Amino acid sequence: MKRNIVIATVAAAALIGGGTVAAYAVGGDDSAPAQRQSNVRVADDDRDDAAEDKAEDKADDKADDKADDRNDDDRTAVTGTRVTAADAIAAALQHTPGTAVSADLDDDGSHAWEVNVVKGDGTDYDVRVSADDGKVLGAQRDDDDDNDGREDLAALKGASVDAGEAARAASAKGTVTDVDLDDDGPAAWSVDTTKGEWKVDLKTGKVTQDHDDRDGDDD
Repeated sequence: MKRNIVIATVAAAALIGGGTVAAYAVGGDDSAPAQRQSNVRVADDDRDDAAEDKAEDKADDKADDKADDRNDDDRTAVTGTRVTAADAIAAALQHTPGTAVSADLDDDGSHAWEVNVVKGDGTDYDVRVSADDGKVLGAQRDDDDDNDGREDLAALKGASVDAGEAARAASAKGTVTDVDLDDDGPAAWSVDTTKGEWKVDLKTGKVTQDHDDRDGDDD
């Protein structure tokens, strides 16, 4: 009787042990594929993160290069310049009366301002002013598209701030190298300085940073 009890106990123990081993084996088979799948997902995520980091670095480098190029050009243009944008505009208007719609400091070594003046009939004149002494070097009619002049005059209708005043307002943000009428959307003066790009309100003269320039710097 005792021997039967012992045999039954041993058999039960063996059965229990086998069940445990079997359960462990089954558990081991289920967990292995899950572990491999997890490893695949982690590897994919790592590759995606690496690609995103590479794209962000490339965008940052491009923005930095663009800013560096602009600053280099501006510094080259203003070197030795004695005549401000506002003074060049005043000289151009004295020589060729009308409405100044832009002024650009050439960076081609000529060291001159090119001021675009529009007369009342819409005709455009390019007036060149020395950046050294403010003397007018010449004026030439621009016959490319007379409608541009009329469109500029229409955009400036009711404006209280002219190009010269916009240049003076933006000069607090750096040396002005370019003044232009931006009529894409709400019309405003677009002014480039050695420290960035700015918008000048046509009626209030308020200076704000150009949104496109700010986004490029932040990217």
